[in-house]
Amino acid sequence: MAEEGKVHGALGWLRTAKEKFREFAYGEEGEPAERPRVGLALAGGFARGLAHIGVLRVLREAGIPIDCVAGTSVGALIAASYCAGVPLEEMERIGAMTTFADFGRWTPSWLGLATNQRMEKYFARFTQIKTFEQLRTPLAVATTDINAGVSVYYSHGPIMPPIRASCAYPGLFLPIQYDGRTLVDGFLTSPVPVEGALLLGADIVIAVYLEAGSLSQPRTFTDVLSRAFTIVQRHSDLAWRTQADVVIEPDVKPFVWDDFSKTPQMVAAGEAAALAALPQIRAALRKEKRDSAA
Repeated sequence: MAEEGKVHGALGWLRTAKEKFREFAYGEEGEPAERPRVGLALAGGFARGLAHIGVLRVLREAGIPIDCVAGTSVGALIAASYCAGVPLEEMERIGAMTTFADFGRWTPSWLGLATNQRMEKYFARFTQIKTFEQLRTPLAVATTDINAGVSVYYSHGPIMPPIRASCAYPGLFLPIQYDGRTLVDGFLTSPVPVEGALLLGADIVIAVYLEAGSLSQPRTFTDVLSRAFTIVQRHSDLAWRTQADVVIEPDVKPFVWDDFSKTPQMVAAGEAAALAALPQIRAALRKEKRDSAA
């Protein structure tokens, strides 16, 4: 609970600092009339992350502006593709053909069962962009420093090392050595990277959370590991929820973490959840305060 308080305090400080700056900059006249800056925070979830495509499609068709995006794990991969301008239809097409072998290679060691080196070639199927600076929309990628136990966000420089790190699920993939740090999956410290969107200057943050299901018996070591982390997250997600203005939760519990063959169904789940959230999103754009009980 103490850690939750620290995170909540840090996120609250970001919003307060922004408000103080505006008061200083515009004085009593107030800020010039303009719409709030909208940020999107995309959670991880392996194959379930394809639901993000459905959310993005509904936001696009509804004319909801997205000024910056933060992503964790597969959320970072989809966010990077979106920020690079990759068509959603192309993302869905590639997603439907994806297998574990496209981004992972089994190389058992003391630090993990596989390497995600292949993810660099996989990302190149979406776009040839190499750096954050080349993106059309600002992006923040959440990673976790496994030694310090803190979130580390990247928004400048080479794009693939942070994405690989953000997708380096502990125990499954080898940690990534980058920037003088040992980095693993961002979900450990930023399950839904609302903080990353705030760091990019978002006034309103739309968070997309993908809760894993556990209806059947675990099949593999990774199933057991995934469910263990899911249980921990269920008891520690208060901070990001209270800082998000809107939370979209596609129903992806029926889907297995590595089953990309269900891409159409997962995209549809994202669309349904986003459609249901549109009234709340539009209210937030009108600067109406989100009901804290929602």
